[in-house]
Amino acid sequence: MPTFGPYLKKHSELLVKDVGIEAACRITGKSKATLGRYYADHDEHADRFMPIDAVAALEQVSSYPHVTAALAELRGISLTFETRRDNETRKGGVNSDVVALSQRFAMLMSEYHQSIQDGVISANEARRLLRETLALQQVLVDMKLNLEDETV
Repeated sequence: MPTFGPYLKKHSELLVKDVGIEAACRITGKSKATLGRYYADHDEHADRFMPIDAVAALEQVSSYPHVTAALAELRGISLTFETRRDNETRKGGVNSDVVALSQRFAMLMSEYHQSIQDGVISANEARRLLRETLALQQVLVDMKLNLEDETV
C-alpha cells in the first residue's frame, strides 16, 4: 500500500490554515486539538485523517481545495481550479465563443512570442503561458456547453 498519509496530512494542514484555525473549529464543530491531530505527523496520530464531511465544509470556504487537489494528484488526475465567477450568464452562444476563442488564442500566441524571443522559456513565462492556456481551455469548455445546449 502506498504511503500517502504524510501527503494528505500536509494538505489537511494547509486547508485548516487557509481557513484559519478558529473558523475551522466553528465550521467543523471540532476542537483545535482534534483538528491538529488530523495533520499531526506523530506516530500515535498516523492513522487519523480528517473526515470527508469536514474537508467538504472547509473547502467550501477556503481559497483552494487543498485536500481534493491532493487526492486527485495521488490518483494522477489533474484538476483545474475555476476562479472565474461570472456575474451574469454569457450571451451570444457559439458565435461569441468563436470570437472569444480567436481572441484567447491570439493572446496565447502573443505570450508565446514574447517568451521565446530569447530562446528560453523561463518559469515566470511558463506560468503566464499556462494561465493563457487555461483561459483558452475555459473558452473551449464554454463553447462545448453552448453547442450541447443548441443540440437539445
